[in-house]
Amino acid sequence: MNAALQLETPLGGMTLLSDGEGLLSARFDGGPMAPPSFPPDALCVQAAAQLREYFNGQRTAFDLPLHPIGTAFQRQVWAALLKIPYGETRSYGEIARAIGNEKAVRAVGQAIHRNPLLILIPCHRVLGADGSLTGFAAGLERKKALLALERKQLGMRSEE
Repeated sequence: MNAALQLETPLGGMTLLSDGEGLLSARFDGGPMAPPSFPPDALCVQAAAQLREYFNGQRTAFDLPLHPIGTAFQRQVWAALLKIPYGETRSYGEIARAIGNEKAVRAVGQAIHRNPLLILIPCHRVLGADGSLTGFAAGLERKKALLALERKQLGMRSEE
């Protein structure tokens, strides 16, 4: 049975969707998915609490069961994203190499764009080869803000 919860964050409202065993989606409102109308479950409540801790600078890693729906290739890319440490970034090429397919840079970009669990699967930590901010499903301003939040928590200089 699906469950959902609307969460207010410093970057706008988010909708969390659970299948009761894992999180299916964490999206900023106004994104490609319309907010579902299911009652929340304990997993949605736990995810909301962990996201609040993240935004308050009290959490650098999430401890939640994730059930993103996607192709085998997409899930492989998303698993690689989970290995990017808090406050660090990687390029699309580095992710392609990490999954053993260095020529799949464009496909990696498409998989990252389809990440259904924003922040929880940290696609905001992926930059262009030259270190530039590139696409983010929730907008480049949110991506920039998430990177700045993580750098601030680590005492690093935020890059413009």
